[in-house]
Amino acid sequence: MWRVKPLDAILATAEKKSLHRSLGAFQLTMLGIGAIIGTGIFVLTAEAAQKAGPGMMLAFVIAGFVCAVAALCYAEMAAMVPVSGSAYTYSYAVMGELLAWMVGWALILEYAVAAGAVSVGWSGYVVGLIENAFAIDIPNALVRGPMDGGLVNLPAMGIALVVTALLVVGTRESAVVNSFLVAIKVAALTLFIVLAVPVMNMENFTPFAPLGFAGISAAAASIFFAYVGFDAVSTAAEETKNPQRNMPIGLIGSLAVCTIFYLLVAAGVIGTVGAQPVLGADGAALRPGSPELSAACTAIGDAKVVCSKEALAWTLREIGWPQIGNLIGLAAGLALPSVILMMMFGQTRIFFVMSRDGLLPPVLSKVHPKFHTPHVITIITGVFVALFAAFFPVGVLADISNSGTLFAFAMVAIAVVVLRRTDPNRNRPFRTPAVFVVAPLAAIGCVYLFFSLSNETKLMFVGWALFGLLVYFLYGYRKSHVAHGSPETHELDADAPPPPIAGA
Repeated sequence: MWRVKPLDAILATAEKKSLHRSLGAFQLTMLGIGAIIGTGIFVLTAEAAQKAGPGMMLAFVIAGFVCAVAALCYAEMAAMVPVSGSAYTYSYAVMGELLAWMVGWALILEYAVAAGAVSVGWSGYVVGLIENAFAIDIPNALVRGPMDGGLVNLPAMGIALVVTALLVVGTRESAVVNSFLVAIKVAALTLFIVLAVPVMNMENFTPFAPLGFAGISAAAASIFFAYVGFDAVSTAAEETKNPQRNMPIGLIGSLAVCTIFYLLVAAGVIGTVGAQPVLGADGAALRPGSPELSAACTAIGDAKVVCSKEALAWTLREIGWPQIGNLIGLAAGLALPSVILMMMFGQTRIFFVMSRDGLLPPVLSKVHPKFHTPHVITIITGVFVALFAAFFPVGVLADISNSGTLFAFAMVAIAVVVLRRTDPNRNRPFRTPAVFVVAPLAAIGCVYLFFSLSNETKLMFVGWALFGLLVYFLYGYRKSHVAHGSPETHELDADAPPPPIAGA
């Protein structure tokens, strides 16, 4: 179980069964911004406000810093090992098959649950847009899950199934519009900043941390979800032109752009409508996404941003821009499906590579004879994403997704340091600066954020990990291609692999 797949074998596999290299630095940056800007900033702003109040500004900084040092580690690994598979592939080469399996299993949790969270975020904005534009009231029972004061979130479930159908038919056609949708999201956030920041009231920033630093840490652990899209960039390494140069630019560039946007948007929300949490009778903050918070918000007429399922649009309506608020809702409705698509696409890539290594059944990589997409795993993924979206609130899904992400990121940070020791002479087109400082900071930061998550979330992650170990020892341990002495190539299907993320 500690067997490693040599880096040379990984690169040889990539060469013999490679994907078309069509992505440049600009496309990667756009891909990163497209995957990063989504539910995190559009929806989790309210979640962070309920946990930290105005202190969510600091939570954005903490989460952004952890992501930045993790991105530097990712950049070195992605440039050195430019193949699909992301953290899973890197872990396989450095720390052995068992840890690689656990990382891949965690990434599955990350992508599938994240797609569900974005679906719920999309639902909140679209429902709010319909209700405000047409002056109708849609029953909560049909647009919220049971934990959030409803029965089933039908719009969230529906958009997940629509995106699944798009991915089955073909991602090339879907991804052609990615840059256009990125432009819509960036324009919407820019418009929000232009309208909200000039009318800020600095009194709204006090008290800055009503729930103390523990609240800020909890908010940072949740808001980390707003940054994790950059991992989707690393899964495109095998499809990148000159990855040694372009991967680091795409990773770090997209992260920098998004961090600036996030801080300005958060300041706009806090400064205009305030961001103080709703407290219970005992003086403690109510848990986001809970029936208690839903009932409290109903009692006060949803008069706080923490009660909103569409925080940015709600904020603009409150400060006298109702039509622009509707436009923000429309922008989110148009653009967030691209994030769902990216998350589900990323998962099929992880499954594809794990199947290529023999750790999952070849049927999961079966390619549709007409559409040339991995339709079996796409449909399975889509059904689970739709169920997550139908019955869970966005905050719970985001936190569960974060648990898998933080584990994977910590493993990459450790892998960079280990590989510097065990293979110091390997060509590194991009070297993590001050690696023996940056990589430990990344690993420690990920552990800190993981333990800032709720106890329920941590228990769910442990349960998922134990289930993954069961699957590994029942199947992957015996079927692994490395175990059978053939790590170089393993053809899974006579047809071509899935098409690249973006059209050439």
